Amino acid sequence: EKQRGISVSSTVLTFEYEGHLVNLLDTPGHQDFSEDTYRTLMAADCAVMVIDVAKGIETQTEKLFRVCALRRIPVITFVNKVDRPGRGPLEVLAEIEHKFGITAIPMNWPIGMGADLAGVVSVETRKAYLFERQRGDRRIEAVEIDLERIVGHPDVDDDVAATTLDEFEVLEAAGTFDPQRFLAGEISPVFFGSALTNFGVEQFLRGFLRLAPPPHDREADIGPIDSMRSEFAGFVFKIQANLDPKHRDRIAFVRICAGRFRRDMEVLQSRTGKKIRLRRAHRVFGQERETMDEAYPGDIIGLVNPGEFRLGDTICEGKAINFSPLPQFSPENFAILRCKDTQRRKQFQRGMQQLLEEGAIQVFSDPQGIRQEPILAAVGELQFDVVRFRLESEYDTPTSMEVLPYSLARWIEDDPELIQKLRLPYSAAMVRDRAGGPAILFHSKWDLESTEKNNPNVRFSVVSLNNILIDE
Repeated sequence: EKQRGISVSSTVLTFEYEGHLVNLLDTPGHQDFSEDTYRTLMAADCAVMVIDVAKGIETQTEKLFRVCALRRIPVITFVNKVDRPGRGPLEVLAEIEHKFGITAIPMNWPIGMGADLAGVVSVETRKAYLFERQRGDRRIEAVEIDLERIVGHPDVDDDVAATTLDEFEVLEAAGTFDPQRFLAGEISPVFFGSALTNFGVEQFLRGFLRLAPPPHDREADIGPIDSMRSEFAGFVFKIQANLDPKHRDRIAFVRICAGRFRRDMEVLQSRTGKKIRLRRAHRVFGQERETMDEAYPGDIIGLVNPGEFRLGDTICEGKAINFSPLPQFSPENFAILRCKDTQRRKQFQRGMQQLLEEGAIQVFSDPQGIRQEPILAAVGELQFDVVRFRLESEYDTPTSMEVLPYSLARWIEDDPELIQKLRLPYSAAMVRDRAGGPAILFHSKWDLESTEKNNPNVRFSVVSLNNILIDE
């Protein structure tokens, strides 16, 4: 991450603000890691979409918003860097509505943009907050005045004040915020500000506390699980190995959905039917750990994981339940990874096993293959770089990589008769995923489309959900 200057793993941060406890799940910003981001979204009750006022809505943001719509996760929008040159606020709102098909409802409004930015106005109270920059542009103090008093104010340009009042009239005529439509994913409240200089951040945080929903019921195989029920229940949405290189351990991140967690409590692992005692539970941020004695719905706990947990596992008290499974995305990059040092073969295998359990990469096997080497698959090429880097730095295992010519994977129904009758192009490969589900690797989209035409009765799915197939 330090070498590339990007974030490639999810981070959990817990903080208190004005009597509320907020669990922030910061996700990878790079598009190659969208799968990890999706798994993290499964643990969230609300999403904050940050838009750069100059760049607009980026491809990765657009994809994630569609995932939020699919999961019915309400989205609050923060338009960032309004103190820098960029598009006007009305243009940003129009882009949100055009790309996502929802109504963007401003909760505050910038007084000017870029170098002319003087503050923000609360749409609800019509109060203007004028900002006084201090040295370094880091510390911002706000002065509260009535909206009409920005006209003739020494810190607000006359043209900016006139434009702001005109825009505000348009906003008031456009409609008001509706909490039910927000929770239904039909509208997104929008805040303008600058994270670097704290422009509008206080208004955003207070608005977030007021608007974001508390922990809610979760779908499971036996029906919705009430977050207020007394029996504990949660699921593993992330596994991370070697967060602390000194300990060489694994942390399973668990979203608590119901009941109360107590340290040293005994729970049922639904997948295996085994009882597990949760002795070592932490609140984790980076390499920092804080022992947790109790936690409640909405909290994220890190359980030291010697190998008992897998992604998507449900742990609970009472009768076994299973929350909705985590998806497996269609990869677009494929390779064979080999250990360059035969004496490090065991370390290579152990490292690969841990990385697979984390979901850092996918693996397929070719039953007809000559060498029976596992085929590694990733949504983005950068995932391969991270895997190789971690194998070398954490397991002292140098590797070589052979890139394979495939660019698409599609899952099909596990029906022997159907598989026997499949008409595939010569270049395609029939493989099995880690769970044993059948999939086909294609060189190109043309090969896929040709195969779909030749097999009209076969459903080719872009996502495998524990062998439940989901179309694109």
